[in-house]
Formats: sequence, C-alpha cells, structure tokens
Amino acid sequence: MKVWLKLARIGMTMEEATIVCWRVTPGERFKTGDILYEIETEKVTNEVEAPGDGTLVEILVPEGEVAQVGQDVCIVEGA
Repeated sequence: MKVWLKLARIGMTMEEATIVCWRVTPGERFKTGDILYEIETEKVTNEVEAPGDGTLVEILVPEGEVAQVGQDVCIVEGA
C-alpha cells in the first residue's frame, strides 16, 4: 500500500523547512528508524526517521526545496 509522508512539525513555531538531502533513493528499501532525509529550519538541522519498513517510491520535494508543514514530501510503499 502506498503512503504519502508529510513534513511533520518538529518545533512549536516551525512552519516550513528546507530539504537538505535525501538519504534514500527511489526504489531503495529502508527499515523503521532509518534516516530518510534531513531538513533545515531557521534554528536547527534535523534527521527524519522512517516510521516503518518500506520502499521509497517517489520524492515529491527535491533537495534544496522548501516544504510547508503538512505538505507531502515523498511516497513510500509499506513492507
């Protein structure tokens, strides 16, 4: 089943973040807790972990682009 992962709010005032880099590529499998991508906000850089096992299907927000909180950033397929 395909799932669209959204940019989660990490801090109380966070409204958007820049995707710094993707650690997985489309077609690559990952496990719960693996780092999917890194984001940068006004204050910090954070790593975003996979919520479950699966495969990255498509990147919707490429590196260097800004995403809004709640925006779809990628599509994954569960294991």
